Amino acid sequence: MVSARIALATSREVPGLLDDEGRLLQDRLRALGADAEPAVWDDPDVAWSAYDLVLVRSTWDYALRRDAYLAWADAVARVTALHNPAPVLAWSTDKHYLLELADAGLPVVPSAVLEHGSDDTDPAAHPFRDVEHVVKPCVSAGSRDTLRCGADEGARSAAHVRALLEAGRPVLVQPYLAAVDEVGETAVVAIDGVPSHAVRKAALLTRGGGLVEGLFAPEEIEAREPSAVESAVAARVLEHVGPQLYARVDLLPGPDGPQVLEVELAEPSLFLQHAPGAADRLAAAVVRRLR
Repeated sequence: MVSARIALATSREVPGLLDDEGRLLQDRLRALGADAEPAVWDDPDVAWSAYDLVLVRSTWDYALRRDAYLAWADAVARVTALHNPAPVLAWSTDKHYLLELADAGLPVVPSAVLEHGSDDTDPAAHPFRDVEHVVKPCVSAGSRDTLRCGADEGARSAAHVRALLEAGRPVLVQPYLAAVDEVGETAVVAIDGVPSHAVRKAALLTRGGGLVEGLFAPEEIEAREPSAVESAVAARVLEHVGPQLYARVDLLPGPDGPQVLEVELAEPSLFLQHAPGAADRLAAAVVRRLR
């Protein structure tokens, strides 16, 4: 048993850890003797130095004010243990990291980034304009402001790209991998760098659908045993990012095998309630990280 105060960093939209996962983890931490409680990351009245460890959980509004969020992470890290660490949060909250992973030889969903502030950026001139594709901000969470466009929807795609760029938001464009509509997405969750469990996530974006406006969209989730190839790709990604306290590798079925869609190291849902023992494993890992 330990005696420690642990903050589960969350957002104003879910100040009391209203999701099942948050409550489950809180219960498991308390069972180990830790005083675990939610704390809103941008609440000026929270004394972060009073905690022995701050665990980033449901800070799902970070994309709306990423600079403030990263400044908060740096400030917290100066006074107590923060997991995942501030540099990891900075890396994981900007999808430019996909280009780094691709350069490292990892099988990433083909990606193009359009930058704001460039006079020669044509919102319609990206390499995937002639196929079904997805347009999203490089800084986003929960599919917010993400749009699926058909090959014949060039004007719709360009309008969304233009709107994001004019708002000062770099844009990520990727081909839509249609196999996800049938087999779904595989999310591999790791704890302390070791794969713990995986789930199947049903396809979220619909053809001709509108933008996701909220902080997050409801998802259809079920437990899944990853294939040997999926496990191998996830292991390569985990080796690249190092043994973080928690990580989630999202994989899509590509034409030549699984491809990395995202690597979630900031505030991912870890689907603890879908894997017996997962919450206990994470709670134990948190306790091991206490200073």
